[in-house]
Amino acid sequence: MNEYVNPVIFGVIVGTLTRIYMLRTDYRQYPTYLHGKIIHIALGFIAAGLGTIAVPALLEENFTAITFLTVAASQFRDVRNMERNTLAELDAYELVPRGATYIEGIAVAFESRNYLVIFTSLLATLSYIIFNFYIALAVSVICMFISHKLMAGGKLKDIVNIEFVQPHFKDAGLYVDNIYIMNIGLKVRQEEILNYGMGFVLSPKSFDARSTIANLGQRQAILHDMSTSLGIFKDSGTPALTPLAKRDLDDGRVAVFVLPQRKDVEKAIAILGQVPTLENAIRMPSESKAIQEGSKAD
Repeated sequence: MNEYVNPVIFGVIVGTLTRIYMLRTDYRQYPTYLHGKIIHIALGFIAAGLGTIAVPALLEENFTAITFLTVAASQFRDVRNMERNTLAELDAYELVPRGATYIEGIAVAFESRNYLVIFTSLLATLSYIIFNFYIALAVSVICMFISHKLMAGGKLKDIVNIEFVQPHFKDAGLYVDNIYIMNIGLKVRQEEILNYGMGFVLSPKSFDARSTIANLGQRQAILHDMSTSLGIFKDSGTPALTPLAKRDLDDGRVAVFVLPQRKDVEKAIAILGQVPTLENAIRMPSESKAIQEGSKAD
């Protein structure tokens, strides 16, 4: 087994570095610094070890040892549950919550990244044993690049056109463009909203995009990211100062109303465009066979 020592060490190092490379603490402030990162790096080290040890086990025809990969799958499924439960507990204390759809997307991402670590360390170790260190290093770099690409999902700017529109009142009704947002009766609150409020209209680029931005979880993610990045003019007990996103039922456009502490239109549009398109919110009705057959019939 001495011939496998260097490949195993190499695979574990590459896998752990891959997990560190995929670890981000950004505007979402999760995983938390520092203990949250330690947990995920430790899990990445375990995943790297599992992927690395699988190669010598196969080459030595110790097929029963591969069954521990099924145990690993169940363990990393618990990682998803851990992240879901943690974020759900934290969400109750957010001024603008993430929402269940956003939380589920984050939880799935943390689970899947451990599987990417397993595959990376497995291929790195296999390349080292079959070829040599330099080819294994090249394979590792390619795997890390692929992992990083898979880590980044779609952005809102890919599916909608974003336009800034100043909110306005018609009597007590608050509107962004011609889309009704909510009713505000107090004059003081109306003045605060006109002073701090910003409105944006999201026009879908396709029928699929119209269905995606209609999802309540996707709209809640937009409000959360905007409020986290730009701040929010709101405190607990002020429901009139709650950001909202409402649809135009005629054409599927979505009006986004926010109350940022930093009122910068260009910056706000850039942040809005970078909001992730949630996997659980993506809808593709155009892929339906019934719709496609109907189009042909027409």
